Amino acid sequence: MTDVRHNAGAVHIPRIKVIVNPAARGGRTARQWPAISELLKRNDISFDYSVTEGPGHGIDLAKEAVNAGYETIVAVGGDGTVNEVTNGIVDNDGKGRATLGIICTGTGRDCIRSLNIPYDIGKACQLLADRDCADIDIGRAEFRDGGRKTRRYYINTAALGFASAVAERTRCFKSLGGTVPFLIAFSAVFVSYKAKDMAIDIDGRIRQERSLLVTANNGRYFGGGMKITPDADPCDGLLDIVTVKDVNKLRLLYNFPKLYRGTHITHPMVDVYKAKFVGVQTSDSLLLQLDGEIVGKAPAGFSIIPSALRVITGGLHG
Repeated sequence: MTDVRHNAGAVHIPRIKVIVNPAARGGRTARQWPAISELLKRNDISFDYSVTEGPGHGIDLAKEAVNAGYETIVAVGGDGTVNEVTNGIVDNDGKGRATLGIICTGTGRDCIRSLNIPYDIGKACQLLADRDCADIDIGRAEFRDGGRKTRRYYINTAALGFASAVAERTRCFKSLGGTVPFLIAFSAVFVSYKAKDMAIDIDGRIRQERSLLVTANNGRYFGGGMKITPDADPCDGLLDIVTVKDVNKLRLLYNFPKLYRGTHITHPMVDVYKAKFVGVQTSDSLLLQLDGEIVGKAPAGFSIIPSALRVITGGLHG
């Protein structure tokens, strides 16, 4: 699918706004931006740009850009930046009002892995110039934030439990860059984290279990390259759900490499589902992360919005 319009022989090139998060990857994106800007120009991409000034600002900038008539919004930053821009692009029903482009300069890179977008900046700019698009599903999450019920959308992953505790701890070390923050956070959380009692509603079927982790994914990856839902397809109209029961810590550590290969799903303590809705209730404090960023807590519900957002992508796996 190509996002270029023709009218009486003339080619319409959509107006492009680039939203840059200079703080992404410990501030390295600020230093990369001049080179990225030059590469966009070399690919004959005409654009305006804005720079975020703090958490949540990407949502506001994306909304302003769409309201100003920009038809393509490009996120330059990490998975959290992509999530903010997505939430600024979609309307109240979760439907995209503009096309999303991504130049990933972050650490996790899970969104671009799931969407087959190159990490190499030069190749990512070329992809934007080619403008091959796909209409992908997006997830809708409803949860608690500071005691009030709120809603937010996500492209790739939603997780409750162990992975969210690691994501929260990782924030303290992000300035180190690379995989070091994740490894430090994982080690700290692994020692102390305990499974939580949950009521998990999967398309109306309720399960009571003690779990370490629940994911409701649209894409395949989370946690910086772990293939947590290896069969996920962001265009199939379904969430891919994985629950990990209260497994022995040593056994969990032994099986940890399987997460990167996607072979963990055959383990007897792992359950896998495809569904349109999943809800999680618990009396414990349970953090929620969307696309790698902590946004609130359970109770939470997740649903899928089919073909909601047009994204410039390198082609999606089926």
